[in-house]
Amino acid sequence: MTQWNVRHISSRNFIQMAMIFAVALALSSCKKQEGGNGAPPSTQVATTGNMALVQVDKPDQFPLVVASPYDTVAKLDVTGTVFPDVAREVPVISLASGRVVDIKARLGDDVKKGQLLLKIQSPDSTNAFDTYLKAVNDERMNNKAYVRAKILYEHGAISQGLLEQAEDAETDSQTDLKAAEEQIDTLGIDKNHPSPVVPVYSPISGVIIQQNVTQAAAAGVTFSGSATAFTVADLSVVWIICDVYENDLSKISLGQVAQIKTNAYPDKVLTSRISDIEPILDPSLRTAKVRLEVVNPGFLKVGMFTTATFESKHTEHFALVPAPSVLHLHDREWVFTPAGENKFRRVEVKAGQMVGDKQVILSGIQTGQQVVSNVLQLEATLEAQ
Repeated sequence: MTQWNVRHISSRNFIQMAMIFAVALALSSCKKQEGGNGAPPSTQVATTGNMALVQVDKPDQFPLVVASPYDTVAKLDVTGTVFPDVAREVPVISLASGRVVDIKARLGDDVKKGQLLLKIQSPDSTNAFDTYLKAVNDERMNNKAYVRAKILYEHGAISQGLLEQAEDAETDSQTDLKAAEEQIDTLGIDKNHPSPVVPVYSPISGVIIQQNVTQAAAAGVTFSGSATAFTVADLSVVWIICDVYENDLSKISLGQVAQIKTNAYPDKVLTSRISDIEPILDPSLRTAKVRLEVVNPGFLKVGMFTTATFESKHTEHFALVPAPSVLHLHDREWVFTPAGENKFRRVEVKAGQMVGDKQVILSGIQTGQQVVSNVLQLEATLEAQ
């Protein structure tokens, strides 16, 4: 054949030669498989039109297990926040109005009963002590007048009416003196060592959870508008206020036991009981406030987030399958169930807690239903294909 003819082979002859080569290659592959090492061929998997169904040629390679029944008491997890017991909160009152000249404690400090918290320079102190001194002088003068009137009356120098007037004046002055003494005692003024500076002490032992004064600030109702300088709370017993949705209220009742965990100390579990369920729902969230009273072991802080777990009054029934039967993929769980004709159906389920080497299935399949015992083996076969 000439060079020109070789370069211009028709397309029809080229296609025929390609077909002959493909047949020869296929025969060569068959002979190589016949002369192999005797290993069984791999399982063939085919997907059907329904993406949830898969078909295999040897379903016996994927053993099935039956989902067993699992009965348990339903649990309800709710979030809560630590609050002080309002019966153990005591305001630190500044009855004297004036200017803060010294603060001895700060927000969050542990204080003892009778501990000095702050000092206030107050005109109330000066006025109260002035009133007290006048009451002392008035009582002294009226007492002398009364004693003199009794002597004069005994000698017939004055009438009984004048004696009674002197006695009445002495009684009134004693009353005024007693009131003045109580006023300076209330303000914390030492009548033997008077001072315009009024000390304010803690009424109980606890933690300062609120502070309304600062250095050189106004204090008292007259100048600041509020008599409360601090709020001290006894945190030996605290409240945990939980939000329970309206749909879950039937699962709880007064006196029901709760297990409490904190985000900060998840390994420390506290036990408490429901002491109150508020009768009014939050109109926007549709939740009710549920109160738990807890003895503080020392690590509970006001404002700390908690999780309370309540055991429901009802028993719930679930399915239980081996852990390898559940496929965890993209934050979802799946199992494979037989669908007949060498097919398996992929079913989405909601997995619960582990019980030994098995997993609770909350929804998706029922007790007695068959599932593939090892879903990873099936999934690996699918990926290989």
